[in-house]
Amino acid sequence: MNEACPECGMRFERGEGFFLGSMSINYGMTLTLCLTPIGLLWYWGILSGYLASLLAGIGAIGFPLGFYRSSRSWWLMFFFVCLPYELPANMGSEDDN
Repeated sequence: MNEACPECGMRFERGEGFFLGSMSINYGMTLTLCLTPIGLLWYWGILSGYLASLLAGIGAIGFPLGFYRSSRSWWLMFFFVCLPYELPANMGSEDDN
């Protein structure tokens, strides 16, 4: 991923630990969209235990890798929607205080 916006230069990484929000989104989406349906298909007898385990293992690794960029984008969107004054254009100068 880009470290900063190519147009305005705004840095996407806000500090240490900022990535934890996107990890939480990624974990929740992996459980909701990938592992829960596989578990339900196994529970209802549609998938065998071996096939469900194989699909869950592949999904637990593959889904987060494929969803990484989206989860980072969603986390940035959520952060700036909740804290719009953190955007460089909205920060203002020290003289505004």
